[in-house]
Amino acid sequence: MNAVGNILWIIFGGFIIFIVYLFGSIILFITIIGIPFGIQTLKMAMLALLPFGKKVNPGERSDGCLYIVMNIIWIMIAGVEIAVLHLFFALLCAITIIGIPFARQHLKLAYLGLVPFGNDILDKG
Repeated sequence: MNAVGNILWIIFGGFIIFIVYLFGSIILFITIIGIPFGIQTLKMAMLALLPFGKKVNPGERSDGCLYIVMNIIWIMIAGVEIAVLHLFFALLCAITIIGIPFARQHLKLAYLGLVPFGNDILDKG
């Protein structure tokens, strides 16, 4: 079922989200200061490509001072906008019963888009 969900996700816009996150990651990797943020956008790109069968869990290191500071910087620069965009897409998808699984994936991306530092993407199962 996860394979079918991932294929439908890619067809109906997941690949575009992946390309946008990948492009943003490449832009952030150009600067030395942006490398940690580029790693997080790369993590979001991988989740945006194949979100079904994955879960986002806080890692053991998620309560560290550096991760908190980096998440605050992320929220002030881009995190709120990314989360609101994915929440909007989740609401659009949740209008129909068929779109509810896609809405759940957008909620997962919204959470990771708001606070990416210290979160791990794990396989369900």
